[in-house]
Amino acid sequence: MRGRVPVGSESDAKSLAMAGGAGLRPAGAQIPSPPSGGEQEGAHGGATGSPVLSRPLPDDAHAGREHPSGRDFEAMSAEEILCWAAGEFGNLLCLTCSWQKQSSALVHMASELGLGLDVVELDTHLFFRETYETRDRLVERYGLNLIEPPRVITVAEQHRREGPNLWERDPDRCCHIRKVEPLLHALEPYDAWISGIRRDQSPSRATTRKIEWSERYGVWKIHPLADWSEQRVRAYIVVNEIPYNPLHDVGYRSIGCIPCTRPIAPGEEERAGRWAGSDKLECGIHLDLPLQQNSTGELRKGDA
Repeated sequence: MRGRVPVGSESDAKSLAMAGGAGLRPAGAQIPSPPSGGEQEGAHGGATGSPVLSRPLPDDAHAGREHPSGRDFEAMSAEEILCWAAGEFGNLLCLTCSWQKQSSALVHMASELGLGLDVVELDTHLFFRETYETRDRLVERYGLNLIEPPRVITVAEQHRREGPNLWERDPDRCCHIRKVEPLLHALEPYDAWISGIRRDQSPSRATTRKIEWSERYGVWKIHPLADWSEQRVRAYIVVNEIPYNPLHDVGYRSIGCIPCTRPIAPGEEERAGRWAGSDKLECGIHLDLPLQQNSTGELRKGDA
């Protein structure tokens, strides 16, 4: 049996999962059917198993950041959100992963629903070995359509351009170069982006909605797990025996780059180990703020 994320005990996890309603089902339980229609190729050639969106969303659909469908997305389960997004955006939908517990949960859920999503890896080249090993296990188990990651300048080149150890002197700039810029490039073929962020992760994410328009990236952001707790994510992993990042077992409740991530002490917030000792809460990819110049001095899609 595959490794498990501890949540007090396996029986506790199963009890929580069975009580959690839609989106927390043990392996083999009935789940919603994916959207009808023939398989379509993703933006990079992978099958989505859902219809292609035949027209771009109208400009006025973005007013107030409400999707024009009029649906009550907040009342929908994670699985219902994924099925709706696949039906609405088809091959113009992708899932981004940094191989934390939310990535594991969403990869499994999308696979169970037969969605065949393009998966974009946000690789900064500064991940832990365990993170890359988690990616490889998930790719092997689920046959992911892993898109070649966007180019990121080497750490050595960053040292030459920006000075050594930029993550210590200006972590916002480092995150912009190694995460925001590559994501801008990666999202260019898509109209919608699935992310695993949750409201309970930090105060900066407390108002996250399940469907939001991003002016910065020019895409709809889909957050199926927005209303899930950390315990619920762990329970879902336990019940479904999903590969996960083993660093979660040794105090790393949130996992990023090696220089900017530490294990946390009991009682600390989930993301307290990220950029410890500073007031930084976000890497920047989930902030809808005007863009900095990129590493070549240019501004990109969505610039203010």
